Amino acid sequence: MTDTQNGYIRVRTCAQARAIENECYVAIAGSVGNLPRVNNMDIQYSQSAVFTPSDFAFPNNAIKAEATPNAEMVLIADVDLYALRDLHEYGTVKIKKDRRKDLYEVKLLK
Repeated sequence: MTDTQNGYIRVRTCAQARAIENECYVAIAGSVGNLPRVNNMDIQYSQSAVFTPSDFAFPNNAIKAEATPNAEMVLIADVDLYALRDLHEYGTVKIKKDRRKDLYEVKLLK
């Protein structure tokens, strides 16, 4: 929940950065409008969006979809998980392949 446009921009920018850095989709959704007689919830500002990695197979601005700012609505977006797999294998930047395996490892639990 963000109550000002400045707070929302901070959240949005950080979410989009995570999508680009981690080569994944990131969706944000916040509350808009107002709730009278509720402490600290008298007004909110938001805009739902779905962010993508930044590479050739994805939108140039790394935004898959976004709602109307500060309007109550539902945002639906289809994302291509196979495009992420291809990105991790053939993308411009090889984030997964450049991991420092000498510092940490990822183990899948069964």
